[in-house]
Amino acid sequence: MKLARRVAAAGCTLALALGGVIALAPAASATPHACFSYVLDNKPDADKLLVQDACEVGAAGGEEAFRACYRILRDDYVPAVIAANGCRQAPQE
Repeated sequence: MKLARRVAAAGCTLALALGGVIALAPAASATPHACFSYVLDNKPDADKLLVQDACEVGAAGGEEAFRACYRILRDDYVPAVIAANGCRQAPQE
């Protein structure tokens, strides 16, 4: 009986540990650097300082930060899809 409890406890611990790793994985890739790289990979002639500023603004997260990031990129003639996808990658956890 004790062995069954230990096996169950070990299985639950392992599931929680793996679940935590999986839950954190998307957040680990969402950074201002990911935003910056995405935008410049897709629009190499964009102004690097404006892209950096936009991605740092977007790093705050939330709808307002997303809109501000998006507007900065669109004002630099970054295509809408690239601007939106880049700004979605900017928030930090």
